[in-house]
Amino acid sequence: MVFSHAVVTGGAGFVGARLCAKLLAQGTRVTAVDNFSTAPPGALDPVIEDPRFRLLDHDVTKPIPVPGPVDAVFHLASPASPRAYLDRPLATLRAGSAGTENALSIATAQHARFVLASTSEVYGDPLEHPQRESYWGNVNPIGPRSVYDEAKRYAEALASATRRSKGTDTAIARIFNTYGPGMRADDGRMVPAFVTQALSGAPLTVEGSGRQTRSLCYLDDTVAGLLALAASGHPGPVNLGNPHELSVREIAEQVLAITGSRSRIVHVAAAEDDPRRRCPDISLARRVLGWTPRVSAGEGLRRTADWFAARRVAV
Repeated sequence: MVFSHAVVTGGAGFVGARLCAKLLAQGTRVTAVDNFSTAPPGALDPVIEDPRFRLLDHDVTKPIPVPGPVDAVFHLASPASPRAYLDRPLATLRAGSAGTENALSIATAQHARFVLASTSEVYGDPLEHPQRESYWGNVNPIGPRSVYDEAKRYAEALASATRRSKGTDTAIARIFNTYGPGMRADDGRMVPAFVTQALSGAPLTVEGSGRQTRSLCYLDDTVAGLLALAASGHPGPVNLGNPHELSVREIAEQVLAITGSRSRIVHVAAAEDDPRRRCPDISLARRVLGWTPRVSAGEGLRRTADWFAARRVAV
């Protein structure tokens, strides 16, 4: 399905910028909305000159001035890395509450398809494994991570209530551990931290025991899942992630092997409320979207390391 005009909040972010590029490649006119509080520099350089692309420098917690007609709204605006949302706790909560309400207002007024970029963080430190969409989660509502977890849980509740009360065509995507070229080196997430440490010869800092698991989903696979969900008409929630589970220690070791680095691995204190296991059940995505991730962790980490290495050489 090709949309005529899509609004992408958080459109200058790591995932948002790639989504904008994919939409433009499909023939969609795109309005990206971002206040650039956490956006990686240059993320929109590949599309900024496209005449079908418009960039709106705007805070989504205020009403969003986008003229119609609009037939798709993708709401991605939020600090996403632990470092970003811990530094901006109240802004993160407002993005999930007022920001979601303002994005939903556009979709409702324009009778547009609305896709919420939620997160696997709604499952918290899960007691079910792998995590299915029917699982309600195990979140500490007052811990430091709750500003992100609960903001997304509230956004899901708001999208669902708006669908029931106003008939808005909403969908919820629960995104797992997305990574790839274009991430900020300093955003605090595991993959860019390991890659930049390995390339610079610094120790790779593994939090806690390193036995905690993650399921890495390459950027292009995540974006393909968002587009498939938008085209499907399914309300979700739908898990978008790679069910190939790796321990954090294994990911660090893969990065060392890919980069040829002689850096050592050191263990540091675990973050508070850090999930011990994280792995999606993607049966629903396979069935209703025909979607499954295509890029293996090894290949995705190689592409990511090559991208960071090229930037180091250029600098």
